[in-house]
Amino acid sequence: MGNFFNEMLNPDGSVRGPYVQIHDWMGSLSKANVERALKEAEGIFRRLGITFAVYGSEEASERLIPFDIIPRVFAAAEWRRLTIGIEQRVRALNAFLHDLYHRQEILRAGRIPKDIILQNSAFVPEMVGLTPPRGVYAHIIGVDIVRVSETEFYVLEDNCRTPSGVSYMLEDREAMMFLFPDLFKAHRVAPVENYPAMLRQTLESVAPAGAGSEPTIALLTPGIHNTAFFEHAFLADEMGVELCEGSDLFVEDGHLHMRTTQEPKRVDVVYRRIDDAYLDPLTFRPESTLGVPGLCQCAGHRHRR
Repeated sequence: MGNFFNEMLNPDGSVRGPYVQIHDWMGSLSKANVERALKEAEGIFRRLGITFAVYGSEEASERLIPFDIIPRVFAAAEWRRLTIGIEQRVRALNAFLHDLYHRQEILRAGRIPKDIILQNSAFVPEMVGLTPPRGVYAHIIGVDIVRVSETEFYVLEDNCRTPSGVSYMLEDREAMMFLFPDLFKAHRVAPVENYPAMLRQTLESVAPAGAGSEPTIALLTPGIHNTAFFEHAFLADEMGVELCEGSDLFVEDGHLHMRTTQEPKRVDVVYRRIDDAYLDPLTFRPESTLGVPGLCQCAGHRHRR
């Protein structure tokens, strides 16, 4: 069996500093307390419909998100150091993507074999020469990390396209605050509920110049049968943006519009939660009914340089 890092306990059995109060709190919980909390959390998630779909499962197509009352704890200093590293990584990934779709210097220098990139299904030739607003290719990146020692973290993978799961984190935090309010009163816990506002600010930052102070934003979802549809609806509601399927949108005169009960409304920013291949049937898979015909040409007309 390989070694692993125990985040709560030191090798001598003593408790690591950031976990001291949590360790004491856990010791005060009875089995009945834990069972009650898990049952209440399940009731909350069931009422809110916090589920995820499982394709190919014989047991059930919809399952409640698992809930663990034991939190992972980072001291403020640890989190600051981790934040600096993740922000640096995000900038590097965006610079890497810009290079791949422009000069491809990293390939010409032989640092990465060309076939690994150019023959990869994730590489999109249609994006060559296109620069997105502000040069940002991945506005939201899911960096999966694991802690291997007191000061070391490994990155398991970088989800750069349409990472999902943040809604479950937000709902988990709300459930914990409801079930164990005294725990949060005893700690200075950094908030997470500002995430939707930060995401909206990010989306607004890439709106075209003529969009005004309140650009129209649409979250493009494949629909209710997608595994992450709960999150799509949750984030659209929390941000106060439009939740749209491909059939709700159309391109006319080089601009994207949304169908409404009155006249069509121009859309300035799309937060797309659809995979590349299904985004635009005129550019990618012609049989796709999930995307918007002409969407890629619309974006390319505005941003190709």
